[in-house]
Amino acid sequence: MIKLVGVEKTLGGQPVLQGVDLSIPVGKLTTIIGGSGSGKSVLLKHMIGLLQPDRGEVWVGDTEISRLSGTRLNDVRKRFAMLFQGAALFDSLSVFENVAFPLREKLRMKGPAVSQRVEEKLEEVGLAGMGHKFPAELSGGMRKRAGLARALVMEPEIILFDEPTTGLDPLMAKSIHDLIVAMQRRFGFTAVMVSHEIPEIFGISDWVAMLRKGKIVLMATAAEFQRTTDPEIQEFISVGGTVSLPGSLVG
Repeated sequence: MIKLVGVEKTLGGQPVLQGVDLSIPVGKLTTIIGGSGSGKSVLLKHMIGLLQPDRGEVWVGDTEISRLSGTRLNDVRKRFAMLFQGAALFDSLSVFENVAFPLREKLRMKGPAVSQRVEEKLEEVGLAGMGHKFPAELSGGMRKRAGLARALVMEPEIILFDEPTTGLDPLMAKSIHDLIVAMQRRFGFTAVMVSHEIPEIFGISDWVAMLRKGKIVLMATAAEFQRTTDPEIQEFISVGGTVSLPGSLVG
């Protein structure tokens, strides 16, 4: 579904991605891990075309997007949705209007069709009857759920999750992880998640990839990943992903 070939990126004079090769399997949940500041979020932004590589290629399906712009890039982005760390809800809009926003702005949907789709997605994420509330009235976990409903409402092929459980307590983080897995299994979209939640991510991911020193040093199934004999990866796993490995520069 997504393929990066030799992707390099320097930001602020510092090399962040130094030849990333990565293929994201269709219809699976792939989690990208790495030390704090290793460039995981930068990698996600390349996948959706928010950043262009200095060198290398980014493919979405059979389209190479790294030099696209305007309408052609927007057409590719219609295949995506993204759940940001803070859910990125509009504070001045109700939960209903937040979820409805992409339908009205991108698909030009109106009337009952919007209401039906929005209420359906709110129910799926456990927010039935909460559409009238505003983001400030929601708990952290509920805001994440609202953000997920907005990501799902466009029925995308691909959803990118950038640290979706940041700021949540362990129980709430588990509930959001479980919800993401349930939605991915139900709708079959391709999911790419950046996360620091180790070892929890091994129980929810189909594939795990590790970014270290600007490159993907290992990509394997969750079970195979945990059996690696690489000492730095084993140390990273054993301390719960809290260490910064060499080469960690940008979040």
